[in-house]
Amino acid sequence: TKLWPSSAPSAPSSPSKTPMYDEIMAKLALLKPTSIDLEDQSDQHAGHGGAKGWAESGESHFKLVVVCEVFEGMSTLKKHQLIYTILGDTMDKIHALSIEAKAPSQL
Repeated sequence: TKLWPSSAPSAPSSPSKTPMYDEIMAKLALLKPTSIDLEDQSDQHAGHGGAKGWAESGESHFKLVVVCEVFEGMSTLKKHQLIYTILGDTMDKIHALSIEAKAPSQL
């Protein structure tokens, strides 16, 4: 599990070994989360459909736990829809995304 730093990372000097993870985290930064944890669980799903994952890295399954002010007053469905909208075509590149999205008042 990697935690997103409070400031944007500098551009990598070599290609990332986790391009899907990096892409998801970069897009979710738009939410200005107070807390975010994205775990690549692809290795736990080897051997079933969709397990091959993103061709360059094998990333296929992720678990997201995110806390954002913007989620205040939103239903679970609306939170998930917002995340899917922000991720856009990235969702087509992964097999599964488990989401736990909360507002700070829900902690």
